[in-house]
Amino acid sequence: MDHPSLYDDDIVTWAETQAAALRELGARADSSNAVDWENVAEEIESVGRSQIHAVESLLAQILSHLLKQVSAPAARANIHWREEVLTFHAAVVVRYENSMRQRIRWDQTWKLAQTIANSSLIAYGDALLPRLPEACPIALEEILAQPIDIDAALRRIADATSQH
Repeated sequence: MDHPSLYDDDIVTWAETQAAALRELGARADSSNAVDWENVAEEIESVGRSQIHAVESLLAQILSHLLKQVSAPAARANIHWREEVLTFHAAVVVRYENSMRQRIRWDQTWKLAQTIANSSLIAYGDALLPRLPEACPIALEEILAQPIDIDAALRRIADATSQH
């Protein structure tokens, strides 16, 4: 195969396309009954979903480390948290596909990040900033920007808490 495939360029769209094709093939009267078409299609779709979940997890880690930094700016771990943001950012940029944009559950990712950050901060004897907004004050595009502007993200979170 000399040309790049959708599989290499966008695994999520590839998985959805392949699953739809398999379902269509399975619905044909002349298709083999030996293949469990629906479950094969479902397994292929799960490949795409797992990629989305991996990206959401990385995004939650980025947000949780930002939350820890803004909530406990004097903590000794602050430099480590900043380094972690950069590490998770590098990983998410590599895995993110544009087709994921509509599928990422940004509000749930924000809530998960708060839970992760709060648990970690409690271990350090700190607490999450009060009055965090329901919706993430940072746009996904800002998190995915290269390079990520950590200081701007921290200001956005801090500003959002002062408005609530």
